[in-house]
Amino acid sequence: MAADDAIKNHAAERRLFLIRTVAASLLLLTLIGMLIARVVYLQVYKHGYYETRSQDNRMRVEVVPPVRGLIYDRHGNLLANNQPAYRLEIVPEQVSDSVKSTIARLSKIVDISKADKQRFYSREKQTPSFRGTPIRLSLNQAEVARFEVNRDRFPGVDIRAGLTRNYPLGKYASHLVGYVGGITASDLDGLNKKRYRGSSHIGKAGVELSYESRLHGYPGSRVVETNAAGRALRQLDMHPATAGDSLVLTVDSALQKVAYNALGDQDGAVVALNPNTGGVLAMVSKPGYNPDLFVNGISHANYRRLLNNPHKPLYNRALQGQYPPGSTIKPFMAIGALETGVIDPDKKVWCPGYITLPGSNHRYRDWKRSGQGWINLTQAIERSSDVYFYKLGMKLGIDNIHRYGSMFGFGQKTGIDLPRENAGIMPSRAWKHGNRHLPWYPGETLITVIGQGFMTATPLQLAQAVSEIAERGHAYKPHVLKAWKDPQTHTTTDYKPKALPPIELKDKRHWDIVINAMKGVIDNPHGTAHYYVGQHLKYPIAGKSGSAQVADLPQNEVAPDLDSIPHRLREHALFIAFAPIQHPKIAIAVLVEHGGGGSSVAGPIARRVIDSYLDSLSNSKTLQANQSGNKTGTDS
Repeated sequence: MAADDAIKNHAAERRLFLIRTVAASLLLLTLIGMLIARVVYLQVYKHGYYETRSQDNRMRVEVVPPVRGLIYDRHGNLLANNQPAYRLEIVPEQVSDSVKSTIARLSKIVDISKADKQRFYSREKQTPSFRGTPIRLSLNQAEVARFEVNRDRFPGVDIRAGLTRNYPLGKYASHLVGYVGGITASDLDGLNKKRYRGSSHIGKAGVELSYESRLHGYPGSRVVETNAAGRALRQLDMHPATAGDSLVLTVDSALQKVAYNALGDQDGAVVALNPNTGGVLAMVSKPGYNPDLFVNGISHANYRRLLNNPHKPLYNRALQGQYPPGSTIKPFMAIGALETGVIDPDKKVWCPGYITLPGSNHRYRDWKRSGQGWINLTQAIERSSDVYFYKLGMKLGIDNIHRYGSMFGFGQKTGIDLPRENAGIMPSRAWKHGNRHLPWYPGETLITVIGQGFMTATPLQLAQAVSEIAERGHAYKPHVLKAWKDPQTHTTTDYKPKALPPIELKDKRHWDIVINAMKGVIDNPHGTAHYYVGQHLKYPIAGKSGSAQVADLPQNEVAPDLDSIPHRLREHALFIAFAPIQHPKIAIAVLVEHGGGGSSVAGPIARRVIDSYLDSLSNSKTLQANQSGNKTGTDS
């Protein structure tokens, strides 16, 4: 033992122990210092930040989007309503990894298209990171179930119950009612961002677009208690949103269907107006489309199918279609000729089937190649003599043709409360010089006076113009809004029709001359529409048929057979009318693209729509009379 003690170096061992003790103490003090520094950093310097985060884990302010107003027809039938739906939202601040990575993982559970992603990223830039931005606007039940099973894997992602737009009338009123779609970055540029907080949709077409400011409403807010994952536990406070106004339209949905179906397999448009108010009773463009496809983002495949469809279902023929009006323009030109005194309505003019201009051998032919014989103005309108109106046009001149055409609204927008209306063309010397840099030629006057050449009009313009004849110059601006309902006060405010400046004629008898001639088109055995429209009438109708040439045809002595002409080169069929003559209730314009004869093709469509509407009015009056009688009997 003495030897071992001699070998040990007690001084060295004490120094080593002391070094180790000091090192351990310094390490411990360093760790304690770091812990104290971290506590100070968190409790002092980052106190405000973490207090806010802790409150965010406990309470969250959420935007409550407004309920979009409903759209009804004149009888209270729904044209646009709201249905329950589930949408998928991402709160960027709460996701566990990057938003891009979260969306990539989500795509394996629910279908997220390229359009969904583009819409999300454009909206995300406009939305604070602590608020949810929708990545999918409508989930089906299967997608909801798949997400719920995997919810724990996606912090910051949640499903919100909401409403989605639905259109019960579908294709029948697609161009009229329009549709809503997801809000894009370009939409937000022109919007009040505060008002559209939390909203995902905006009107894109039709009434939905033109009355967006009334339909949309104002957002509210609520305070909810949440857990650390951001899931709502309970609601602490609520400031409800203000729903948008509901709209009542002048349109009759039953008549809308009648007009659409009356076109059959043909493309075209039907516009029916109430000449007493300017209210649109029906406005059809066929073919239509399914507006529900656009609400939550139409797929590229469906959109391509619509765009590539040769029948152009997205094209609103009633408002945007610009067609030569053909012989439907003749009553308006007749009024111009009567007012300027260039014709005597009773004087007969010889119609050999064509005329030529001095110095030219080109024949401007009548639709009846054998000629109409000796005819006066009334007979010229009844039989739709082109030669009579060629001669009338030569006397009237292009300046007066333009003047009186413009007086009835041709070449101008009607100002209807719907978007994207076209103005058509009412040509003049100045118009041709400005657009073609050429002078006006005499032959152009001849074809303009029968509604051909440069002249074009929309079906709405034709319906509006014949309304002005029906009311003898007193008409209203066409409109689709009848009333709107305030969701808070439940009060209904009626739309006030806007009277147009009256057309004052020098001699009011000129109205009667033209209207009687239009009556003869229907009920005179020689009238162009007598066989197709004038049979078994319950009330007098005034009308005018028209066939608008879309391609030059050879100067044959015999008119080509319709079946021998390719469909795309066939004439457009047109018909305008109003009824009953003494107390007009409906004015209508019908266009059938490449339909051929106006009387035989467009006329029966107009008759079917007029019959349907006037029968419904008669039945309604009978029902009211019966109800009044029953009530009186009960009271007595």
